[in-house]
Amino acid sequence: MQITRRSALALVGSSVLAAPSLARAQSTAAKPASTPYTQRSIGSPKAPVTAHEYFSLTCTHCAHFATVTMPQVKPNLVDTGKLQIIYHDFPLDQVALKAAQVSRYLPEEQYYAFIEALFASQDDWAFQPNEDYHASIFKYAALAGMDQATFDTAWNDDKLAQFILNGQQMAEKMYNISATPTFIINGKTYPGAMEYDDFAATVAAAAKG
Repeated sequence: MQITRRSALALVGSSVLAAPSLARAQSTAAKPASTPYTQRSIGSPKAPVTAHEYFSLTCTHCAHFATVTMPQVKPNLVDTGKLQIIYHDFPLDQVALKAAQVSRYLPEEQYYAFIEALFASQDDWAFQPNEDYHASIFKYAALAGMDQATFDTAWNDDKLAQFILNGQQMAEKMYNISATPTFIINGKTYPGAMEYDDFAATVAAAAKG
């Protein structure tokens, strides 16, 4: 099933953060996750606040949240036990879909580091003219320890692709998700890439009920 790139994904600006090291994801050789269909999340499931993030790996606004806001969210809210973030793929184009498939073939504990690296290097692999997306995404998967055979299996996993697209369609129908990123925080919907102060205030308000 093909997904056409939406006009909202036109390249905005030229400034890009350098890709962070994937050293955390290289501590052990990457193996396919026991299943690519399980939940991908960070933070304690016992956290008082849960944020569901609907994102596309080729969304510039999602990249902004990942590279500007998350470096404060993770140590201040996630690592302190205040917040759990559950990730939901909402691919806006075929490239994002393929990248999501590859991401889900990494072990669950490497997922967050990998998608953060893809967001930080988004211009390098997602927006270059005449890009060979298969080769460019594999470059980052290899840094995370994924071998070529596993990568190709993930890339060609049509069942996984349909699973992701089914989840996207369900989010559109049930929660009226139409743009990325969109957050559902303790049941309330917040579209757009919030800056840290706004995000932290939203989490604090949700914790108070």
